[in-house]
Amino acid sequence: MRQHKPLVILGETILPGQSKTIDMEIAKLHNAAKLKIPVIIQRSKIDGPTLLFSAGIHGDEINGIEIVRQIISKKINRPKRGTIICIPIINMFGYINMSRQFPDGRDLNRVFPGSKKGSLASRFAHHILTEIIPHVDYAVDFHAGGASRFNAPQIRLVPGNDELKQLADIFNAPFTLFSKNISGTFRNACQKSQVKMLLFEGGKSLNINDDVAQSGIEGVKRFLSFLGMLDPKQSIEFKETESIYIKKSIWLRANSSGMLHDHNKIGQFVKKGDVLATITDPFGKFEQKVKAPNDGYIINANHSPIVYQGDAVYHISKTLYNEPQ
Repeated sequence: MRQHKPLVILGETILPGQSKTIDMEIAKLHNAAKLKIPVIIQRSKIDGPTLLFSAGIHGDEINGIEIVRQIISKKINRPKRGTIICIPIINMFGYINMSRQFPDGRDLNRVFPGSKKGSLASRFAHHILTEIIPHVDYAVDFHAGGASRFNAPQIRLVPGNDELKQLADIFNAPFTLFSKNISGTFRNACQKSQVKMLLFEGGKSLNINDDVAQSGIEGVKRFLSFLGMLDPKQSIEFKETESIYIKKSIWLRANSSGMLHDHNKIGQFVKKGDVLATITDPFGKFEQKVKAPNDGYIINANHSPIVYQGDAVYHISKTLYNEPQ
């Protein structure tokens, strides 16, 4: 089935079979320099869904940006049918400053749906929801852990949504975490707009991890293959193991301030009482072991060398999907 309907985004027309990069401009930098956010669009001549790959909603989450960059550079964004939109860096302001926030100090991922006359972050959120999202059927938004916390590659989705669960099965990240939508987030706004979104978390801020990036890339290929959109020239890896679904999880916090010596258990299954790390003072006076409070998978680890009492140091699964309560 051929496509005949033109696609109009940000005032630009993209015809079937055409590719185009549109520079989205909301506000200039404080030195009057223009700030452009590239929106990269590839359309097939054959009708099909529209899929958005986005990253950098937090400007310091480089690993997600790297995944979308590879989607483009490896030509994975050339669809067999339908349309693929890539926005490697949504928060270009934060990316330039290597900061999580917008220049107005706001977290872009807490101000959706935004406002046409609100703060800079709010205006930007409004622009995305009114100019981009109305054209989108499916989306994958790529994130990384903040504040030196490393996320094992994982998909996050709301519980009770069978269609998203099926898509998560297809993406097949090492872990899938059920988590409720938070008000003001891009994911929550997309759900209200009837866009089927998966949120990918992997790695940590201000860092690129090749294994995490590869996990995201292979998941994208499986996702596109399921939708009949993957270019036949692309190879695809189907994993023998299925994603580990986590229904409940807890944060383990430091009982003391000091130097954190991580034992590199990220992504591993640990038993209750296993030592995950050691906290010491810098003067050789004390050592405190950080032990697993229960059996479970370590899905996030704090890689900061210094922690304070009460800081989150590990995120550990407590109940797996379909596990007896």
